[in-house]
Amino acid sequence: MELLGLAVLLAAVFVVPLIVGLVIDGAAHTTPVFLLVGILVGVIGAAATVYTRFKRYL
Repeated sequence: MELLGLAVLLAAVFVVPLIVGLVIDGAAHTTPVFLLVGILVGVIGAAATVYTRFKRYL
């Protein structure tokens, strides 16, 4: 059950900045800039989430 919760958390941590980047790009007409920033923030957030969840096993 813990892994299912982690999967949902990782999806949210990655998808939310991605969608926010898309919305900002649509409003500001700067096509790939904020999308790439959103992807970068999502990847860093997902890595930090995995690290904090599994650092007790290291």
